[in-house]
Amino acid sequence: MTHPPLRSSVWKDLDRLLRGEATTLAALTRGDIEIEAARLPPLLIGLGAFYGICMGCFALTNKEFSSALLQTISSMGKVPVLFFATLVVSFPSLYVFNALVGSRLSLAALWRLLVSSLAVMMTVLASLGPVVAFFSLSTDNYPFIVLLNVAVFGISGFLGLKFLVGTLHRLTSILYNREATFESVQNAIESQNTTRDLGPLDRIAHPTSRSVKQVFALWVVAFALVGMQMSWVLRPFIASPGKPFTFISPRHSNFYAAVFNQLSSVWTYKPKAKPGTTTPDATGAEDDYSR
Repeated sequence: MTHPPLRSSVWKDLDRLLRGEATTLAALTRGDIEIEAARLPPLLIGLGAFYGICMGCFALTNKEFSSALLQTISSMGKVPVLFFATLVVSFPSLYVFNALVGSRLSLAALWRLLVSSLAVMMTVLASLGPVVAFFSLSTDNYPFIVLLNVAVFGISGFLGLKFLVGTLHRLTSILYNREATFESVQNAIESQNTTRDLGPLDRIAHPTSRSVKQVFALWVVAFALVGMQMSWVLRPFIASPGKPFTFISPRHSNFYAAVFNQLSSVWTYKPKAKPGTTTPDATGAEDDYSR
């Protein structure tokens, strides 16, 4: 039998993840997730690079083409690095937390789960890329663009973590009663979902202990904190008007103070005029909000 091309298999795996077909009850009952994790990273890098291109569109409105190109290439590389670096840093804690709640997931299966969650994040992020590109090309309000990208990253991260926690919730629900049979859990799910197939973000009604939920909630908080700080370390992702291209900015302030500054500046932001003119321009605007 001839195998389908790798590219089609990768997209099929991603589609199965989004539709919940890779996290069926049968697979989770075996403590497994039916994807080939080794196939996904190249696709995820491509999705992240695409979003980086969309972020780089803002540079086209306030920088020369050479600087805009450098910023776009930089963002194309940084977006995948941001997610994969956060995944690597957070993986050991997830394994420990998962073991504490009594899950039978193996190290390899847990890695596949985390890669699957990353795939959901990157797919949502890439799907919102055209929206970011549209606003980047149609406004010169830098604080607004920064906040828009923060919101998009937040949405993608939320949905990815919801997928991860939902899958772990199903696993712990299955394992909560060691004597429960496959059929009893299947019947519980069917009674809750009588009109449609179970989606990847749906939760089943089988009880999970409160302590298990608290453990996973703590890990989600830790993952979010790591992701936000990682984005701060790797900045800038968006071209700063009035400043030359910089691959990595020096360390100062923090992510939360920067977001607060953008929120306080977005309504009062006015591009500065070029020297010797009265025409507003985005150059030099960085000083308005990077205090």
